[in-house]
This record gives sequence, structure tokens and C-alpha cells, in this order.
Amino acid sequence: MPNGAQSNGTRAIALVGPAGAGKTSLAEAMLFASRTIDRQGSTANGSSVGDASPEARQRGGSTELNLMHFDYLGDKFAIIDAPGSVGFAADGANAVAVADMAIVVVDPDPARAALAAPSLRMLDELGIPHLIFVNRVDQARGRIRDLLSALQPMSVSPLIARQVPIRAKESGGDKVIGFVDIALERAYHYRPGDSSEQITMPLELADREAEARTEMLERLADHDDDLLEQLLMDQVPEQSTIFADLARETGENLGVSVLFGSASSSWGVRRLLKALRHEAPGPETTARRLSVNDPSLFAFKINHGGSVGRLALARVLGGSIAEGAELKTADGASSRLGALFTVQGDKTAKTSKAEPGAVVAVPKADEVKAGQWLSAGIIPAPVELPAIARNATVAIAPADRKDDVRLASALARLAEEDAALTIEHDDDSHELRLRGVNDEHLALVVARLKRRYGVEVTSKPCSIGYRESIRQTVRQHGRHKKQSGGHGQYGDVIIEIRPLARGEGFKFEENIHGGSIPRQYIPAVEAGVKDACVKGPLGFPVDDVAVSLVDGSFHSVDSSELAFRTAGRIAMHDGLAAAAPHLLEPVQRLVVVSPSSSTSKVSSTIASRRGQMLGLGQRDGWPGWDRVEALLPESELAGLEAELRSLSQGLATYEAEYDHLAELNGTLADKVVKGRVSEPA
Repeated sequence: MPNGAQSNGTRAIALVGPAGAGKTSLAEAMLFASRTIDRQGSTANGSSVGDASPEARQRGGSTELNLMHFDYLGDKFAIIDAPGSVGFAADGANAVAVADMAIVVVDPDPARAALAAPSLRMLDELGIPHLIFVNRVDQARGRIRDLLSALQPMSVSPLIARQVPIRAKESGGDKVIGFVDIALERAYHYRPGDSSEQITMPLELADREAEARTEMLERLADHDDDLLEQLLMDQVPEQSTIFADLARETGENLGVSVLFGSASSSWGVRRLLKALRHEAPGPETTARRLSVNDPSLFAFKINHGGSVGRLALARVLGGSIAEGAELKTADGASSRLGALFTVQGDKTAKTSKAEPGAVVAVPKADEVKAGQWLSAGIIPAPVELPAIARNATVAIAPADRKDDVRLASALARLAEEDAALTIEHDDDSHELRLRGVNDEHLALVVARLKRRYGVEVTSKPCSIGYRESIRQTVRQHGRHKKQSGGHGQYGDVIIEIRPLARGEGFKFEENIHGGSIPRQYIPAVEAGVKDACVKGPLGFPVDDVAVSLVDGSFHSVDSSELAFRTAGRIAMHDGLAAAAPHLLEPVQRLVVVSPSSSTSKVSSTIASRRGQMLGLGQRDGWPGWDRVEALLPESELAGLEAELRSLSQGLATYEAEYDHLAELNGTLADKVVKGRVSEPA
């Protein structure tokens, strides 16, 4: 969008970055600077517009997506404040994907620069224009140049420094008190809670400002031949040319502007708003990026937590949409919208029409799902998002058995609004399981169950899927004979049990000769054998065995399917105990991605958990990051996610999937078997 041009509609700005960087505080400062609120609240004391949920207030950080909106000098903006914590980041992913622009909020400490890597990479992959806002610059002790040097390897596009800090002489030159705007060549002094005051350019910064300006212009000239020619001829470019190039570089992802300030003091916030006003692409640009041609609505989240009830939070692109509009989904179903609401933190206000780019809430649209397009014309293509790694599980049960139905209903609602949460029923252990990103995420789900729906649950670690098998081949006789007046029960079988190669499962065959057992009873024998495999002599399901029915006898009156099923179970039960049973444990294939500085610690952690390294290499497209592959017993996954985060400033993550069963012996096997025996029946 050309410099100074206004967008038709509302521009959606996503705030992303690591947890604790101050994204919600920046949103609050933007609302205050635009005069949307008359007093700047604080996340620390729970007075901010965002982070209004009890869980966020208690935690002191975002646990879910925050939506806000404001007008600034005639332009309309919507804020999409996405949680930065790994456990909650998925809550805002759909919304960020349809934003016009993103602000990556970072800490001024160069040592913490790596925390911004996931956000920067995600934006590059999605093709979303973005800039960087260095928050809490009043607390900066290092050089901004060092921070930019640390951030640059994480960004595909070059970083463009837009400001030079002015530091107070009386504090030893450490404290930042203002800035020089390189494009304007003007100096400003910060004023808490107000716009910055223009001052005379400090003489000692003249050389640094000239150097920074030259670097900025040279980066812009990489994509502007006219500007390059002016620089080669030592001509001073017009400011309008510079700002037009900055807007184009941002909109086309050719460069990433870097601004700084302090959200809590409102330092630099108005300068940031001016940059958004002149340089952020409009909703028409995003509509082209997402191939939206007709008035459409993208539902990025379902929310059950408010007083209005179920709300579909959505962004409007491709045109205006009014209440009562008839839209259709990708499967051809029609949906008539009822009322439309705007969202400001935890408050909603009714609106009759949503203009292009608006972020709205749609009530009572039960057929609308998160990640779904609704359109008045051609349905846009699905929005592609990075996969969600769900590495934490917990088994839950209602504290009161009478809450079974309420629990099922509550979980269904929570799973609908939380893209990272899945509900599983394990057939072997009969456990109801929650699977999420990490332990912090699942703890939040359990807290919401109690607060929102009044359902208290007990939780415990999920059972490990141990199995058992045998080492020896045995022949076993099993007979079931019972006489209690009238017809009795008689079944008599001889089976041969032998081990199979790992992963072959279970096989049954019959080698009966001479009709010693009538054919109609053979399926019953197989069923009895399988009954015995449900729980072997060590207490676990049996795998990798083959059973052959080789002989037996029957009674013309007393034999029945039930009798032969019982005989088969007896033979298998006794035979397994005699065939040298041993324990098998599930092994996961693990892929860990981590900053290279933490790779050696990650490898040591895997080895300490009985892991087997398979490979180590660079992570594709991520300079300074490694990818570690390993095999790890499932029982060793407990606590791994938290340990990896503690070793890597919270950056290392992993994905795991079942690979195979491996034999487990010694004291570890004895401990598992002993624990199984002590479990209540």
C-alpha cells in the first residue's frame, strides 16, 4: 500500500513473540495511545483489557487469544494478541495466519534473541509481513546493534534498523531516554504516557546516525534501482521515496523494520502506530494472498467461555458481510448468520455490518467450525498451518462418578475451542486421556473444567502400553469337563505355542486330523486362546505368538462352543506360563529440534533416558538449529518436554510416534511387573 494511503476496511495486526516479552502490555499501550481507553491498564495488577480470564490473571500471562480494536487518525485496526507460551501458542495460530501484518515483540537482551526464532520462522513460512518491536528498551543494558546481529540469522529477510537509541549521559550512557528516527533524521526524547518530544540531534550521535542511515538506504536500494542510482551519485533521496520503499519492503516481505520502545511507559508506541498506519498492508492485500475473491468469513476459533455462549470468532475478507447474510461452506451447506459482535477483550458489542478486514464474533452458529471458510461465492482454499506437536498426556476420571455425562459434554466444548487438545479413549487400559502440547497446557484444561463447568477430575499419568511375549515353543493340553446334572460341559484341546518375530502380532491355525474336534468348535478354541492373550502371566496383553490347534477330543452330548472356548483359554493360559514369558516395552521414534547451543545437552538427556541416537543434523531452513533423531522407550517420555525446555530457554521441542516393541529385562522389568500385580483389579 503506498505511503500515507488509507486502507478501505480494518487492518488486523497480530502480536506474536516469546512469552513474557510484553505483547499484551503493548496492546494496552496501543489502545491508550489511540485514545480508545482513557487509562492504561497493567497485566501485572489485572487491570488490562486483554488477559481477562481468571486463568490468565492467575498465571500472569496470556493463556488464550486476545482480540481488541481501535481507530487511529482515521484508520481502523484490530489487534490479534497471540499467546507466546509454547503450551498455548496454538490458540492464536489460525488468527495469525489471516492477519495483514504481525509485530514480533522481543526482549532487548541479545541473550534472549533466540526466543523469537519460532515466531519469525512461522511468519516467513506463512508469508505474513511483519516488523520487530523491541520492548522494555528502558531496561536495555546491551547494544541494540548486538540484538539485531543475534536476530538476523533467524529472519529470512534482512532486518532494517529504523532508530538509533539516545542514552542518558548522567547514567553512564546505559539508560535509553529517546531515539533518532533514521528516515526522518529527527531526534526525540521519550515522555512517559505521552508522545515523544522532538529535540536537537545530539552531536555525539551524528556519526552513528549517518552510518545507520546509510545501512538502511543500502538495504532499500537492493530492491529500488532509482534509489540505488541516487546513492551512487551522492544524491539525497526524498523522504517520500524512503517511506514508500519501507512500505513496499514490508508489504512484500523484502525487509523487516525494527523499532523499539517501552509499552509500560508508552515509549515509542505512537511511532509504531504511525508505521502501521503508513506501512501495514490492508485487508485487500491479505485477500489476494489467501485467494479470497468474494465476501467471505474465516472462523479462526470457537469460544465457549463468554456470557454470550458459543461464539465463532472470525475475520471478514473479500467484501462486507451483514447480519442475516446467507453464506455457504466448502461442503455446500448453507448458513444464515444471525447477529454480529465486535470484541474488545472479554466484552462484546453488537454490530449490524462487518466491513472488509473486520474481526467479529458470530453467535449461535453451531455448524461453523474453527479453520473453516464461509463465503457468499467461491470458497477460498484451506489455510495452511504448521503442525501442532502434542507431547503431553494425562488420564482423567470424574471425581464423582455421577459427573460422567457432564464431563463428556465439557470436554467436547473445550476440544472444540482448543485446537491443541484431543480426547482419547484407550481400549487396552480403559482410560480417558487428554492429549495436549505440554503439562502446562493440560493443567489449564483441568482448571477450566472445574471453573467453567463445575466438573472436578482426578488425574494420573497414562498407563504405558507394555506387552509380553514368549521365548520358547511349548505343547499344552487343556481340558474343561463339568458335570452337574443333565448336559455337562466337555472340551479337550492340545495346542502348540511358539514365538513369532517382533511385530508379527498373533496367528492361529489348526492342524486337526481325523476329526478329533468337529470343525464347528474350532472358532471357539481360537476365541478362548485370544481370551488368554488379553492378560498374560506377567499381567499384560500378549503379542508375537503363533498358536496351532493340533489335537483334542469331544463328547457327542456334552461338548459345546462354550466348553471348547474354555478349554482353549485354559491351554493358552498354562502354556504361556511355561513358554518363558518376557516383557516388551513400546519404543517411540523421537525427533527433537533445538538451538545448536543446546544440542549436546539434549543428546545427553536422551542418553540418560535409555535413548538410542539415530542421527544428528542441521534443521532445514533454520540456521543455528539442529535436528536430533533417536529411539526412546515410551516410559522415558514423562517429563522430557519440561526438561528440554529448561535446557534450551524454552525453545527445544519434540515429536514422537510409536516405532516398535523392544524386550525389557532385569530390574526395570521386575519393577514393571511388580507394579502391575499391585494394581487393583
